[in-house]
Amino acid sequence: MNNKGLFATILTFLFLLSSLSFGQSTSKPFVYGDLLPDAPELAARGEYAVGVQTLDLIHENQLDILNYGKGEDSLYNRPIKVEIWYPAEAGSEELISYDEVMGQNGSPTRPLIPFTFLGRASRNAKAVYEDEPFPLVIVSHGYTGSRYLMTYLTENLASKGYVVVAIDHTEATFRDAAGFQSTLLNRSLDDLFVLNEMARLSEDQESFLKGLVNAANTALIGYSMGGYGAVNVAGGGYSPQAVQLFGGMTGGSKALQRRSVGNPEFEASIDPRIKVIVAFAPWGMQRGVWNAEGLASIKIPSLFVAGSKDDISGYEDGTKAIYEGAVNSERYLLTYIDARHNTAPNPPPAEALEPGRPIDEYLRYADSVWDMRRINNINQHFVTAFLGFYLKGNDSYKGYLDVNANPDAKEWPGFKPRTTVGLELDHKTSLEN
Repeated sequence: MNNKGLFATILTFLFLLSSLSFGQSTSKPFVYGDLLPDAPELAARGEYAVGVQTLDLIHENQLDILNYGKGEDSLYNRPIKVEIWYPAEAGSEELISYDEVMGQNGSPTRPLIPFTFLGRASRNAKAVYEDEPFPLVIVSHGYTGSRYLMTYLTENLASKGYVVVAIDHTEATFRDAAGFQSTLLNRSLDDLFVLNEMARLSEDQESFLKGLVNAANTALIGYSMGGYGAVNVAGGGYSPQAVQLFGGMTGGSKALQRRSVGNPEFEASIDPRIKVIVAFAPWGMQRGVWNAEGLASIKIPSLFVAGSKDDISGYEDGTKAIYEGAVNSERYLLTYIDARHNTAPNPPPAEALEPGRPIDEYLRYADSVWDMRRINNINQHFVTAFLGFYLKGNDSYKGYLDVNANPDAKEWPGFKPRTTVGLELDHKTSLEN
């Protein structure tokens, strides 16, 4: 073969190589949440096609904490946009394009840059209605973030028979980020408002959610500040130290006290419809947001997920300390050894890889040790097992959580050989059992 022929062969080989992504050709692009070859068993999508719709909600007469002290009432109607994924009729699923932005509102060094990414769902597809409505899963992003931050998980769960509603938390998204005190106050309030709205719409004859969703059987999934809110909604009242810190940030507001440990209003708000929580890297423990009494008040099953090198929420004195302190919860702690904070988001978008982009756009999604696509698959597996057992009551999922049940076993249930390296799963039962 002459040099020209060799060169042509090399170019052909490189072209074919570039068109592949772990065995998938360009006719079927790798979409967030798709399976890698080493994905654990329960990461696979379920039996349902997936539909998706957007709703705009209004939480009326809420405290405008960002303008606290500027007016006698300081109230406003708080807009809440949500995205709802749900089981859809067969044949309706297709590639969908989600509209997102990178950057952060108000940042001179990180301007908002629109981009799109693909998912596997169909906009406004016809829902599947069965004899019993589907359990509800509420998903809460971090600060900053958006309702599209974890589509690999929201689509996956909808395909397995859940109605999944992801919140755009006002004043905490990429598009509208504002003072942190709004997130501290509103995170758990937004979660409970959305739960009430889903319950209302499940009885509304004009809503597609009528007969589709069972809000009385709900899981709350939160990441970072979403985890902060989830721990609170689950019963973890904020500490006096947290209330004092909030007052110092806001010029004296005591509004966070209504969500604090021992407060009768907070205790009355603990909602029995929330059956379980999944908290990815929940923020706050390092700052004294919870004390022993607050964490002991969590009495529902909980799955905590964290990186052992989390430098935002902390690990030993952060997520793991919450896990250890939730003594009255049947609970699990999934640890990604040497991972940092990003144990929950989608992988970085292609636009974050472009030369000249601020590295923060990449690090908002990526981990420096773990492949985010692999983290996504592992999360799909364990969240499926956890919700399947504790929310749906399907005993067949329990074995996937008992990874240490057989001390002689070399592999975890549902994992391919030699693919659990870097993972730990701890389990503690409730002291009240």
